[in-house]
Amino acid sequence: MTLDEILLDAEERMDKAVDKLKGDLTGIRTGRANPGMVDSLRVEAYGSPTPLKQLASVSAPEPQQLVIRPFDPSTIKDIEKAIVASDLGLAPQSDGKVVRLNIPALSGDVRKKMVARTKDLTEEAKIAIRNVRRDANKHLEQLEKDKELSEDELKTYKDDVQELLNKREATCDELAKAKTAEVMDE
Repeated sequence: MTLDEILLDAEERMDKAVDKLKGDLTGIRTGRANPGMVDSLRVEAYGSPTPLKQLASVSAPEPQQLVIRPFDPSTIKDIEKAIVASDLGLAPQSDGKVVRLNIPALSGDVRKKMVARTKDLTEEAKIAIRNVRRDANKHLEQLEKDKELSEDELKTYKDDVQELLNKREATCDELAKAKTAEVMDE
Protein backbone atom coordinates (compact mmCIF):
# COMPACT_ATOMS: atom_id res chain seq x y z
CA MET A 1 0.00 0.00 0.00
CA THR A 2 1.16 3.51 -0.74
CA LEU A 3 1.00 6.30 1.82
CA ASP A 4 -2.04 7.89 0.21
CA GLU A 5 -3.84 4.53 0.10
CA ILE A 6 -3.11 3.90 3.79
CA LEU A 7 -4.47 7.29 4.86
CA LEU A 8 -7.47 7.13 2.53
CA ASP A 9 -8.32 3.59 3.68
CA ALA A 10 -8.06 4.63 7.33
CA GLU A 11 -10.27 7.65 6.76
CA GLU A 12 -12.93 5.65 4.89
CA ARG A 13 -13.04 2.90 7.50
CA MET A 14 -13.27 5.42 10.35
CA ASP A 15 -16.11 7.18 8.55
CA LYS A 16 -17.92 3.85 8.16
CA ALA A 17 -17.68 3.28 11.92
CA VAL A 18 -19.16 6.74 12.57
CA ASP A 19 -21.95 6.11 10.03
CA LYS A 20 -22.76 2.79 11.69
CA LEU A 21 -22.99 4.57 15.05
CA LYS A 22 -25.40 7.12 13.54
CA GLY A 23 -27.60 4.30 12.28
CA ASP A 24 -27.47 2.43 15.58
CA LEU A 25 -28.37 5.55 17.57
CA THR A 26 -31.39 6.17 15.32
CA GLY A 27 -32.88 2.91 16.58
CA ILE A 28 -32.77 3.92 20.24
CA ARG A 29 -36.16 4.82 21.69
CA THR A 30 -36.61 8.35 22.94
CA GLY A 31 -40.26 8.38 23.95
CA ARG A 32 -41.17 10.07 20.69
CA ALA A 33 -42.20 8.21 17.55
CA ASN A 34 -39.35 8.03 15.06
CA PRO A 35 -39.51 5.89 11.90
CA GLY A 36 -35.82 5.10 12.46
CA MET A 37 -36.82 2.97 15.46
CA VAL A 38 -37.90 0.15 13.16
CA ASP A 39 -35.22 0.59 10.47
CA SER A 40 -33.19 -2.36 11.69
CA LEU A 41 -36.24 -4.61 11.97
CA ARG A 42 -36.15 -7.69 9.75
CA VAL A 43 -39.40 -9.41 8.82
CA GLU A 44 -39.66 -13.08 7.89
CA ALA A 45 -41.59 -12.59 4.65
CA TYR A 46 -41.59 -14.44 1.34
CA GLY A 47 -39.36 -17.10 2.91
CA SER A 48 -36.44 -14.90 3.97
CA PRO A 49 -35.66 -12.14 6.49
CA THR A 50 -36.38 -8.85 4.74
CA PRO A 51 -35.78 -5.31 6.02
CA LEU A 52 -39.06 -3.65 7.02
CA LYS A 53 -38.22 -0.68 4.77
CA GLN A 54 -38.55 -2.96 1.73
CA LEU A 55 -41.98 -4.22 2.79
CA ALA A 56 -43.73 -1.09 4.05
CA SER A 57 -43.64 2.66 4.45
CA VAL A 58 -43.23 3.91 8.00
CA SER A 59 -44.49 7.29 9.18
CA ALA A 60 -44.99 9.13 12.45
CA PRO A 61 -48.32 11.00 12.09
CA GLU A 62 -48.37 11.79 15.82
CA PRO A 63 -45.54 12.27 18.34
CA GLN A 64 -46.48 9.04 20.14
CA GLN A 65 -47.43 6.81 17.20
CA LEU A 66 -45.84 5.04 14.25
CA VAL A 67 -47.92 3.86 11.30
CA ILE A 68 -46.59 1.04 9.13
CA ARG A 69 -48.31 0.68 5.74
CA PRO A 70 -47.32 -2.58 4.02
CA PHE A 71 -47.00 -2.46 0.23
CA ASP A 72 -48.51 -5.96 0.23
CA PRO A 73 -51.32 -6.38 2.84
CA SER A 74 -50.59 -10.12 3.06
CA THR A 75 -47.39 -9.32 5.01
CA ILE A 76 -49.20 -7.63 7.92
CA LYS A 77 -49.11 -10.75 10.11
CA ASP A 78 -45.38 -11.22 9.40
CA ILE A 79 -44.70 -7.58 10.31
CA GLU A 80 -46.66 -7.94 13.57
CA LYS A 81 -44.69 -11.10 14.45
CA ALA A 82 -41.38 -9.34 13.82
CA ILE A 83 -42.36 -6.39 16.02
CA VAL A 84 -43.45 -8.66 18.88
CA ALA A 85 -40.25 -10.74 18.57
CA SER A 86 -38.01 -7.63 18.50
CA ASP A 87 -36.55 -5.91 21.56
CA LEU A 88 -38.64 -2.77 20.94
CA GLY A 89 -41.14 -3.70 23.65
CA LEU A 90 -44.06 -2.40 21.60
CA ALA A 91 -47.44 -4.02 20.94
CA PRO A 92 -48.59 -3.74 17.32
CA GLN A 93 -52.23 -2.95 16.59
CA SER A 94 -53.53 -3.86 13.15
CA ASP A 95 -56.74 -3.09 11.28
CA GLY A 96 -55.89 -5.31 8.30
CA LYS A 97 -54.46 -2.43 6.25
CA VAL A 98 -51.94 -0.72 8.54
CA VAL A 99 -50.04 -1.56 11.72
CA ARG A 100 -50.01 1.08 14.45
CA LEU A 101 -47.39 1.24 17.17
CA ASN A 102 -48.17 3.43 20.17
CA ILE A 103 -44.95 4.66 21.73
CA PRO A 104 -45.34 4.91 25.51
CA ALA A 105 -43.55 7.60 27.48
CA LEU A 106 -40.27 6.32 28.88
CA SER A 107 -39.88 5.70 32.59
CA GLY A 108 -36.76 6.87 34.41
CA ASP A 109 -35.29 3.34 34.45
CA VAL A 110 -35.87 2.84 30.74
CA ARG A 111 -34.29 6.22 30.01
CA LYS A 112 -31.20 5.20 31.99
CA LYS A 113 -31.01 1.93 30.04
CA MET A 114 -31.25 3.82 26.75
CA VAL A 115 -28.47 6.20 27.84
CA ALA A 116 -26.33 3.21 28.85
CA ARG A 117 -27.02 1.60 25.45
CA THR A 118 -26.00 4.86 23.77
CA LYS A 119 -22.71 4.83 25.69
CA ASP A 120 -22.10 1.18 24.77
CA LEU A 121 -22.70 1.83 21.08
CA THR A 122 -20.44 4.88 21.17
CA GLU A 123 -17.67 2.91 22.84
CA GLU A 124 -18.00 0.14 20.22
CA ALA A 125 -17.62 2.74 17.46
CA LYS A 126 -14.56 4.25 19.16
CA ILE A 127 -12.99 0.80 19.49
CA ALA A 128 -13.58 0.19 15.78
CA ILE A 129 -11.96 3.54 14.97
CA ARG A 130 -8.95 2.74 17.19
CA ASN A 131 -8.57 -0.61 15.44
CA VAL A 132 -8.39 1.23 12.13
CA ARG A 133 -5.65 3.47 13.58
CA ARG A 134 -3.73 0.39 14.73
CA ASP A 135 -3.94 -1.14 11.25
CA ALA A 136 -2.84 2.08 9.54
CA ASN A 137 0.09 2.44 11.94
CA LYS A 138 1.17 -1.16 11.23
CA HIS A 139 1.18 -0.42 7.50
CA LEU A 140 3.22 2.75 8.09
CA GLU A 141 5.72 0.89 10.29
CA GLN A 142 6.06 -1.75 7.56
CA LEU A 143 6.89 0.99 5.04
CA GLU A 144 9.55 2.31 7.41
CA LYS A 145 10.93 -1.20 7.90
CA ASP A 146 11.09 -1.58 4.09
CA LYS A 147 13.07 1.71 4.00
CA GLU A 148 10.34 3.52 2.05
CA LEU A 149 9.83 5.99 4.91
CA SER A 150 12.24 7.78 7.21
CA GLU A 151 11.70 7.84 10.97
CA ASP A 152 10.59 11.48 10.83
CA GLU A 153 8.12 10.80 8.03
CA LEU A 154 6.75 7.85 10.00
CA LYS A 155 6.07 10.11 12.97
CA THR A 156 4.42 12.73 10.75
CA TYR A 157 2.10 10.17 9.13
CA LYS A 158 1.28 8.56 12.48
CA ASP A 159 0.31 12.04 13.70
CA ASP A 160 -1.96 12.41 10.65
CA VAL A 161 -3.66 9.10 11.48
CA GLN A 162 -4.05 10.20 15.11
CA GLU A 163 -5.64 13.44 13.93
CA LEU A 164 -8.15 11.45 11.86
CA LEU A 165 -8.93 9.37 14.96
CA ASN A 166 -9.37 12.42 17.18
CA LYS A 167 -11.86 14.01 14.76
CA ARG A 168 -13.94 10.82 14.45
CA GLU A 169 -13.96 10.22 18.22
CA ALA A 170 -15.11 13.81 18.77
CA THR A 171 -17.93 13.21 16.27
CA CYS A 172 -18.93 10.03 18.13
CA ASP A 173 -18.99 11.94 21.43
CA GLU A 174 -21.16 14.69 19.90
CA LEU A 175 -23.61 12.12 18.52
CA ALA A 176 -23.81 10.36 21.90
CA LYS A 177 -24.28 13.64 23.75
CA ALA A 178 -27.11 14.68 21.43
CA LYS A 179 -28.83 11.28 21.73
CA THR A 180 -28.47 11.28 25.52
CA ALA A 181 -30.03 14.74 25.68
CA GLU A 182 -32.85 13.57 23.41
CA VAL A 183 -33.53 10.49 25.57
CA MET A 184 -33.43 12.36 28.88
CA ASP A 185 -35.50 15.30 27.60
CA GLU A 186 -39.24 14.89 27.19
